[in-house]
Amino acid sequence: MADRYYVVREDILPEAIQKTIQVKEMLANGSATTVHEAVERAGLSRSAFYKYKDGVYALNEITQERIVTISMDLEHRAGVLSSVLGLIASQEGNVLTMNQSIPLQGFANVVLSVDVSQTAGDASELIEVLKRQSGVRKAAIIGRG
Repeated sequence: MADRYYVVREDILPEAIQKTIQVKEMLANGSATTVHEAVERAGLSRSAFYKYKDGVYALNEITQERIVTISMDLEHRAGVLSSVLGLIASQEGNVLTMNQSIPLQGFANVVLSVDVSQTAGDASELIEVLKRQSGVRKAAIIGRG
């Protein structure tokens, strides 16, 4: 069975869930540097925090994830795909899926799904960097989501 998600108003959540969110916020914004410090300040046990931490997220945390689908035509030369993947990693992009066609007339089409939520700029800046990469004939975002 697939995971199911719900949007629930905060005031009807159990206290342990609300405090878990507080602890995660303290850790994320730096107002607490350790789990021990954060759970103590929130009045939550460490075991309750660890029980719920991977299952509860603030809505803005979920919407910060950004996935783009990028299509590129790459020269059929050794190392081109590797250098493109290295470039994406150096920009803090995370390749989720990859599909490559068989090279025709010296070029192969590569379609990547990339999580760009950790990149410094927006996805269009990544595309501009990719277009300047040796061996990349064209690069474009073909989907977001």
